[in-house]
Amino acid sequence: MGHGASRLRRLVHEVAKFGAVGGAGVLVNLVVFNLVRHTTDLQVVRASVIATVVAIVFNYVGFRYFTYRDRDKSRRTREMTLFLLFSAIGLVIENGVLYAATYGFGWNTPLQNNVFKFLGIGVATLFRFWSYRSWVFRALPARETPAATGPAARVPQNDAAGPRKTKQQVP
Repeated sequence: MGHGASRLRRLVHEVAKFGAVGGAGVLVNLVVFNLVRHTTDLQVVRASVIATVVAIVFNYVGFRYFTYRDRDKSRRTREMTLFLLFSAIGLVIENGVLYAATYGFGWNTPLQNNVFKFLGIGVATLFRFWSYRSWVFRALPARETPAATGPAARVPQNDAAGPRKTKQQVP
C-alpha cells in the first residue's frame, strides 16, 4: 500500500477516534445543558456555557487517553494551555451560535435551544478538530518512535573506550 493510502488510513482512523470521543462529549454536553436548563432558572446561554465546560473536561480526558494517546506527552503544561485556549474559542463559537439564535432571532423554545446548541457544537467541532490535531496533540517526529525513547536508546553506542562488543560481533 502506498504512502498516501497509509496516511489516508491513519487520518480516517484518527477522525473515527475523534468522532467517538466527540460524540460522547456531545451527549455529555446536551444532557448537562438540558439538566441545568430544566432544573435551574439560569438563562439558556449560561446553562449552555456550563454544559460546554463539563464537556471540555470530558473531551480532554478522552482525547489525551484515547484519540491522541500515542502523541507527544512531553509538554503537558503547553498541551493543557493550548487545549484550554482552543476549547475557549470553541466555547465562544458554539455558544455564539446559540446566543444569536436565542437573542438575535428570538428562537427560544426548548426544541430551538437544542437545535442551535447542536448546530453550534457542530461548527465549533470543525475548529476544534483542526486546532487540537495541529497545535495541541502534536504528532511525534517520524524519526522518534516509542521504542527509541526507552532506556536502551540512552546507552551510548560508542564511548571513549571504543565500540562495545557483543557475542554476535565476536568472530
